[in-house]
Amino acid sequence: MAQVLEFKLPDLGEGLTGAEIVRWLVEVGEVVAVDQPVVEVETAKAMVDVPCPYEGVVTARFGEEGAEVPVGAPLITVAVGGPADDDGRPAGEPRSATDVSRADSSRAEGPRSEGSGNVLVGYGTSEAPARRRRVRPGQPAQSASATPTTPTANGWAAAAGGRPPAARQARTAGAVDGPVPVISPLVRRLARQNGLDLREMAGSGPEGLILRADVEYALRAAGTQAGKDRTPTTEPYPRVPQTSAQTVPQTPAPAPAPAPAPAQAQAHMPTVGAPEATRIPLKGIRGVMADKLSRSRTEIPDATCWVDADATELMRARDAMRRFAEERPQSPVAGGPKISVLALLARICTAALARFPELNSSVDMAAREVVQHTAVHLGFAAQTERGLVVPVVRDAHARNAESLTAEFARLTEAARTGTLTPAELTGGTFTLNNYGVFGVDGSTPIINHPEAAMLGVGRIVPKPWVHEGELAVRQVVQLSLTFDHRVCDGGTAGGFLRYVADCVEQPAVLLRTL
Repeated sequence: MAQVLEFKLPDLGEGLTGAEIVRWLVEVGEVVAVDQPVVEVETAKAMVDVPCPYEGVVTARFGEEGAEVPVGAPLITVAVGGPADDDGRPAGEPRSATDVSRADSSRAEGPRSEGSGNVLVGYGTSEAPARRRRVRPGQPAQSASATPTTPTANGWAAAAGGRPPAARQARTAGAVDGPVPVISPLVRRLARQNGLDLREMAGSGPEGLILRADVEYALRAAGTQAGKDRTPTTEPYPRVPQTSAQTVPQTPAPAPAPAPAPAQAQAHMPTVGAPEATRIPLKGIRGVMADKLSRSRTEIPDATCWVDADATELMRARDAMRRFAEERPQSPVAGGPKISVLALLARICTAALARFPELNSSVDMAAREVVQHTAVHLGFAAQTERGLVVPVVRDAHARNAESLTAEFARLTEAARTGTLTPAELTGGTFTLNNYGVFGVDGSTPIINHPEAAMLGVGRIVPKPWVHEGELAVRQVVQLSLTFDHRVCDGGTAGGFLRYVADCVEQPAVLLRTL
């Protein structure tokens, strides 16, 4: 009797929770083969053809095109197999003496639990691969130890029970009657494009899982074997002739030296079937930033809060400063630099840190202490051709808007020319990140270790806003604060961010604390 198996949406190895059905590749009643793509799905990362691990007739499809399917939900059902006798051969087909012996041995070992040994993520069984038949006393030795092994394109194959280089049980050609142990659709595609039969491959992964390295190793071994034989062949790789137990020589010839394992061969030979990857060393500024950001994510339990603010009055105040300097050349402020928005935001930050000093601190885990800094050394993110750098404005709390504007300009130019000194890149206590220059509204920045907080500022753009009870177009900005939860609670972080937003919306609030 045919058995109906259910094929469920696998994990696809991407850690995703579901996918959208884009296009069905099979119809109900259609015959499918093992590894044949049956549906095209779209995940959050890519379009993927999902192959079916069963061979048979499609009896049902679940889900229409455009529907969302969670991982583990059924995709199709397949009717596999047919009438067979005890040893799995079609009814009425004659059996050889070897087949009878194997069937008797199988019955002598007792019933086996059903299961394909399928290892695709999200469905299948966890049944371990079948073990080799024991050798009965008085019978000729037919175990793997008496069978010569021959290197093939699949790594190592044997007439009965040989082992691959990774000490996994090898698969003999034509001996697999169930799903092929492959997780990655890329591995299946690579084998299909190069004409490799995954049923005849020995996987070096857990429970015989076939990895990409196994396929690439098989392709390289096929080319090496073809060069040695100098015999043209239409097959993708030479096959090992199957011999019966009666023809196995009692004194096997010495086996050739083992070929390197797939992982070892991959380290010394170029990738087959795919372009070589480009490796960029993490050194210099990029390497330092990589280390700091990784350490921050590892050590700091950060949290983020954000708020939208009406920056119309702040922009008007900046324009008023510029007009005053232009219209009154006799004034002492005439001829000075144009005040930048970043300088105004920095001045607001220093005033907020005076009210909430917990955020101008760092954590000393060795002493288990929170160190609050008296001075504010304000870092700001600057993107350069060499990578991201964070120059530090020393004693920002003691500077006015003009001084901050001039220092920002000097450090930015030094960052672009690569002339920043180590002292100008270290010692920060708080960071201001103006990612609005990249045309984005919001972000959840990574704290610059060992600091405890970072203020992020998005772009300032015209948006609908309720102002004085009426709908109006105002200059709106999103502010986000990422903070170390070890130094303060959400109330402190929320109070800091609210104060910054109030100063952005009403710059006159700063006059109360200057």
